[in-house]
Amino acid sequence: MFHKILGVGMILFLSSACFPHLGRLSETTYSYPSLKTEGSSLFTKFEIEKFFSQKEEAILLSVSSLGNRGVWMLGIPISDESNDEVQVELIPKDRPKQPKEFDIPIVINAKVEQFIQYFQTTARKAFSTWLSRSERYMTMMRSLLKENGLPEDLVYLALIESGFNPYAYSKSKASGLWQFIYPTGKRYGLRADWWIDERRDPEKSTIAAAKYLRDLFDLFDCWYLAAAGYNAGEAKIVKAMKRYRTEDFWELTKYRYLKRETKDYVPQMIAAALIAKDPGTYGFVSVDYEEPLHYEKVRVPEVTDLRLIAQACEVGLEEIKALNPELSRWCTPPNFPNYEIKIPYGKKELFLRNFELLCSGEKFLFKTHTVKKGETLLKIAQLYRIDLEPILELNRLNRKSRLSTGMNLLIPLPRGREIKPNSMAMIKSAQSEKCL
Repeated sequence: MFHKILGVGMILFLSSACFPHLGRLSETTYSYPSLKTEGSSLFTKFEIEKFFSQKEEAILLSVSSLGNRGVWMLGIPISDESNDEVQVELIPKDRPKQPKEFDIPIVINAKVEQFIQYFQTTARKAFSTWLSRSERYMTMMRSLLKENGLPEDLVYLALIESGFNPYAYSKSKASGLWQFIYPTGKRYGLRADWWIDERRDPEKSTIAAAKYLRDLFDLFDCWYLAAAGYNAGEAKIVKAMKRYRTEDFWELTKYRYLKRETKDYVPQMIAAALIAKDPGTYGFVSVDYEEPLHYEKVRVPEVTDLRLIAQACEVGLEEIKALNPELSRWCTPPNFPNYEIKIPYGKKELFLRNFELLCSGEKFLFKTHTVKKGETLLKIAQLYRIDLEPILELNRLNRKSRLSTGMNLLIPLPRGREIKPNSMAMIKSAQSEKCL
């Protein structure tokens, strides 16, 4: 009888945070609100019967504390791929308690403790920098996550993704605070081209990340699996779950199928959240936090020089660039009329007054020209029958500048002059006018 009781206890103990309906281990977890009114398994009974052979049937466990609800538990196949790298452990009772609540599941195990120590030692300098940047963006991000019905503490994904650096760029070509790759960013409405990369826009990228994380949670019904899917892609996690017949993130980390980066992603997020929420407890006592991001927006014509915007606000150019990290060039993008640009808070009336005066000069129309193989600046100027100097000045180039295939150039066309470039010119027309 003792062995049976012990066996049942071990089964309950090893159930992870991805089974919220099974309860929490009081010494290793923190409570969080559920986004769903009823617990449910990712796989239906029909799917389970399909995944399993008759010899490997799923077992319906009835847990007395759950009342009339039952939970489908998936057996783990014996495999030579298992390496049992992550073991859920009880943390000693003398561990400092967290002073604040979390709204994402927080499970402390050996892997989480490993990353806490790593951030405290080897990566201490980098993590201190991340913390210092965090206050600049976290208030805005938390607000947007909340508006989209998501836990605010998902903001710590951005902490481990980019260290709150909007210009972060990975070897897999992921960009921005939330590290979107181009296809995923495009799927969630983020524009990225020669002129602009909205993956670097703190506000727009946070909204896109919230939508993506919501979709992932709707798919997996588990924030750990959703986070892993954010890192590796949802298809990879679905395949891993079906391959090893488990909905438990910690069980998936025991096998070789997922990359090390994905296995470490969730424990890193938990470790970062624990430290960032109570830095003093973990030895980060002298962090010089940046001021929270504070701005207002105004609409400007396409191809508006950022120097002109700074001049109208009576601030430095770098301040305008810092508020608009999505802008890749010296101006707002063409083919984007009435672009909404961020300016320092409290400067809107001053900007509107000054901008109208500054834009009273000669008007131009603009076209964008995509450079083809073999083209030179002189050939392009001749193609549009305009002087070379305006092209150089407008595109911040000189006569010795090298052009690359696919590069975009702005071509200034004075009003009243009819330009009919030949069929070799690949031109995107910019319909509205702006001040130069």
